[in-house]
Amino acid sequence: MFMTSTYNTQEEPIRAFLVGLDDVEHNIGELQGLVHTLSFEIVESYILPPFKAHSQFLLGSGKAKEIHARVQSLDADCIIFDFEISPTQQRNWERLTHIPVFDRNEVIIRIFGERAQTKEAKLQVELARLQYSLPRLAHSYGDMARQRGGSYGSKGTGETQLELDRRGIQKKIAKIKLELQKVIKERNTMRKKRENIPLPNAALVGYTNAGKSSLLNVLTGSDVFVEDSLFATLDPTTRRLNLSGKTGLLLTDTVGFIKNLPHSLIDSFKATLEEAVRASLLIIVLDGSDPDIENQYETVCSVLEEIGAFQKERIIALNKIDLLDEKAKSEDSVFFDQSDKKLFFSYLEKTEKHLHFISSHTKEGLKELTETIFDLTYGLEKTFHLSLHDTALIDEIRNTGVLVSSEWTDTAIIVKARVKPNLEAKILGETYLEEKGFF
Repeated sequence: MFMTSTYNTQEEPIRAFLVGLDDVEHNIGELQGLVHTLSFEIVESYILPPFKAHSQFLLGSGKAKEIHARVQSLDADCIIFDFEISPTQQRNWERLTHIPVFDRNEVIIRIFGERAQTKEAKLQVELARLQYSLPRLAHSYGDMARQRGGSYGSKGTGETQLELDRRGIQKKIAKIKLELQKVIKERNTMRKKRENIPLPNAALVGYTNAGKSSLLNVLTGSDVFVEDSLFATLDPTTRRLNLSGKTGLLLTDTVGFIKNLPHSLIDSFKATLEEAVRASLLIIVLDGSDPDIENQYETVCSVLEEIGAFQKERIIALNKIDLLDEKAKSEDSVFFDQSDKKLFFSYLEKTEKHLHFISSHTKEGLKELTETIFDLTYGLEKTFHLSLHDTALIDEIRNTGVLVSSEWTDTAIIVKARVKPNLEAKILGETYLEEKGFF
């Protein structure tokens, strides 16, 4: 059963001992953020030097005993590894320490379980939980409430692992898959209805906690839930962004990316990113103040490539620049006097066509960002010469594009407008050609 992060004020928080690796592939700071999202207290973050893998504990028995002694001295309630451990190794650790032991994958699944709101998201997370638990039936999460008092963990999202046998899990997995098929059909029906709205669509994508929901709120004037924690948003949320008069677009906030997503959550994760695949424009939001921004950018690009959205038109929005030291800003550039960031920002400026430094908090750079969204969505202002009989096209421009002006002459209608590429192709196909004398 999942442990929940809701407990009464009389209870003490769960005390977690973290174990990480000293290499470029793992970032103990990210695990700390995940654990804090579960409202656990971190008693220590123990970083392991490079080691040779062993079958019993993954680590050598001497190192395992050393960690056990440290955990006992700190009175920790659980051990959390920043890397995957096998079900057998998990059981061996719990026999050694007599407290719950789990890995980063399980932490992420638990967070997803707490944050899922829609029926589809809840079903996807439950499916992931069951698939993850299937080879771990002998693993007991333990009753944290017994160690810290109160009713902590009594309101999980499903049955305890000890109550589930293999056949019961397999039956439940099959049932959930059938339910998911029905929910997905309903979602596709809703999407088709939304696609009938004559507005283009854009998606906010990026690493978890980069500020996508805050940006959605400030751009659209909405009140989507915002929290300074990882995976605050799991379900796609769509709002209208007004650009000029009646013109606008549908802007969707998507689930945040994260490195090394648990395999059992990949299908659920991809399902929430379908909006990014279908969007005509991507706004990639990065936390400009995060020291790990380069790795996060690489993770975002990798996920976009995996779901087939890497080649889409996109804008890079470097958010949270208000958190950077103002004195560190260069007087003659947008870069900051932090060598790694300066090199990375310089790289982005050279490789990305549309780069904006913004702050959802102070609203710095949002006007310029909106203008770029406007240009990429509807194109630059152009002049079209229409036939006098093409009045229907003017109505279509007015409804789906931006009609700047129209002038009627004896031989044509001269229109200045911003239009989407498909409408521009339609206009050019029905306009008088150059040999008619209108170009």
